[in-house]
Amino acid sequence: MSGIKKLAGQTMWYGVSSIFARFLSYLLTPYLTYKLSGSGFGEMSLVYAAIPFLNTIFVFGLDTTYFRYVQKEQYASEIYNTLSISIISSTVLLSAILILFKNSFAQLVSIQDHPEYIVLSIAIIALDALSALPFAKLRQENRPVKFAMVRVTGIIINIAFVYFFLSVCPRLLEKNANSPLLILYNKNFGVGYVLLANAIQNLYQVIVLNKELFGFQWKFNFSIWKDVMPYALPLVIAGFAGMINETFDRIMLGKWAPVHNIEQARFQVGIYSACYKLSILITLFIQAFRMGAEPFFFKQSVNEDAPKTYARVMKFFVITITVMFLVVALYLEIWKYFIRNEAMWEGLKVVPILLFANMFLGIYYNLSIWYKLSHKTSAGAWITLIGAVITLVINYFGIPKFNYMACAWATFLCYGSMMVVSYVWGQKYYRIPYATKKLCAYMIIVAVLYLVHHFITTHWPNTWFSLALATIFTLGYLIFVLRVERKEFSRLPYVGKMIYKFI
Repeated sequence: MSGIKKLAGQTMWYGVSSIFARFLSYLLTPYLTYKLSGSGFGEMSLVYAAIPFLNTIFVFGLDTTYFRYVQKEQYASEIYNTLSISIISSTVLLSAILILFKNSFAQLVSIQDHPEYIVLSIAIIALDALSALPFAKLRQENRPVKFAMVRVTGIIINIAFVYFFLSVCPRLLEKNANSPLLILYNKNFGVGYVLLANAIQNLYQVIVLNKELFGFQWKFNFSIWKDVMPYALPLVIAGFAGMINETFDRIMLGKWAPVHNIEQARFQVGIYSACYKLSILITLFIQAFRMGAEPFFFKQSVNEDAPKTYARVMKFFVITITVMFLVVALYLEIWKYFIRNEAMWEGLKVVPILLFANMFLGIYYNLSIWYKLSHKTSAGAWITLIGAVITLVINYFGIPKFNYMACAWATFLCYGSMMVVSYVWGQKYYRIPYATKKLCAYMIIVAVLYLVHHFITTHWPNTWFSLALATIFTLGYLIFVLRVERKEFSRLPYVGKMIYKFI
């Protein structure tokens, strides 16, 4: 039990920082949907759809590799030195290559009229890659306080500069068009200023993490590098394929949306991207969980009861994300105001589909521990490649006919398939006693609750009635789960015991 308690504590720290940081970042969504045009928001979404692909190549899976090999005595003393030199060298080389081909890359992501966005994106990616291992080191050394401080203050800096560029500068320009401070300001460079603010944030992170970034010796151990790269390479393939699953649908939608011109296509991307962000609670929790779980799982692997611990973690994880699903899906009447541009509300129908898709993705992340522990990272590559094929095929044939609905269902089927394949494959090599039937039942129950709520509120449309019914369904599900899991919750400290006595 102490292991799960420790994971809960670390997840709370990483969760508070990540959730707060990402929530602050998500607060930009209503602001940006108001300040940028619909096509401008779509243009920004296209750029941010491309960034994760390059980030995967730059980082090269070395953060996860570090977690795995720092546990081994023969690598512990030199692994950080070797990986740091590797990532710094590759970042410089890749950045130079991408800058040379910035026009071609801009053409690929349908922003050919703004190649300068690519230069800013490269700066964002390079600085983010340089901070990847320092952040991993903080997690490995159980230093979530500094981790939280850097993440949160970085986001605050980002938001401050976005507001300065998009709101303060235009007002100053209106008052004094000849102000020397505004000589370089271009009021039509909206998306570029969002990217510039992001680059400033990442530069700040590198500066604050300089002790960790440069806290290594310039001693490159080629033998260690050669040993760990076969572990890291499949992670790169898996990560790249994962980005196809996560963001490539925006790029495909920008090219093949069933509309008449590129501005309308970008607007469709904007609608889909804005509505995608309404899966905020689940995606934030998954991110926070991964921050704490990855190093925790590797450390637990030396214990005999590790599989039981992983199974219990999965149970609490699924319970949490099913509750979050209801909180978002049943209260869309409130969440829709997160999007300031009402013309984008037409895409709200994708939100429940994407919420369920992200539930599948979170479960997959839990399941993926089997191939990371059994040194079968190539399995992870194959699984995400299967997902990538599903994503590409459905979007290729579906977008011209069904627009962004094809993207949503492609994401659902992609992550669902990855989850099932990983579970079946993993149980053959690293058996973990998951409560599979019970967890499936929980997911089916929340899906049914949503469908019943949707059916009733469609035939009797009233906002207050919808919210009241949503509250009844959510509380009913919570009470049901707490009663079913009474013994499980009774083993938790403090709050868990209070819940046990209450129910």
